[in-house]
Amino acid sequence: MPNELTRRSVLSSARNAVAAEAALAFLASISPIQALARGKRKPSTMEEWMDAWTGAQARDPEGALYVYRFKDPMWALLKPIAWVPGPDQTTMQRVDVPAGFVTDFASIPRAFYSALRPDGEYSYAAVFHDFLYWTQDRPRPACDEVLRLAMLDFKIDRLTVGVIYEAVRKFGESAWQENTRLKAAGEKRILTKFPSDPRITWDDWKKDKSVFEPSTTP
Repeated sequence: MPNELTRRSVLSSARNAVAAEAALAFLASISPIQALARGKRKPSTMEEWMDAWTGAQARDPEGALYVYRFKDPMWALLKPIAWVPGPDQTTMQRVDVPAGFVTDFASIPRAFYSALRPDGEYSYAAVFHDFLYWTQDRPRPACDEVLRLAMLDFKIDRLTVGVIYEAVRKFGESAWQENTRLKAAGEKRILTKFPSDPRITWDDWKKDKSVFEPSTTP
């Protein structure tokens, strides 16, 4: 058993190293992203970080973001939210995320987390992306396009939008396939009950099947 655990650890580390190397190579291939990754471009004021909520072109979201956090970095929506396409986005469909949906706030390859915080200013848009990657009720490119458009609705700077969008287009397939596998194995992501103990982890809570909506939901 110790040898098997060691072998698994080595394989896991190798996979992570390959993913990180691929991510860095991708970042380096796009000059604005390379500058961001090297820390050459930094926001100079708090207003720049909060800019997502301002601007004439930003459309108001449907529903404020209220979440419950598990002990591990997983969150569940306490209230529903929605994204509605603009009048010029006729090929896009509305996205309604129900209360109880469990998310990590960004279905973005983890190798990018050092350059882009997974709970950054694009978190609201990332919930829609996580939900679409979980339900898989439309093609993956359409899910990625919702993420891009939702970030633009929040007036997130176009450099950050470009980084995130290109990342999910290039590396998002693995997250998509992993969700397919988890759903086939019976995992659910929409809760009807929340823990009262903040020390509960998502991995422990999801073992109780009674905390989820009936099997007709994702």
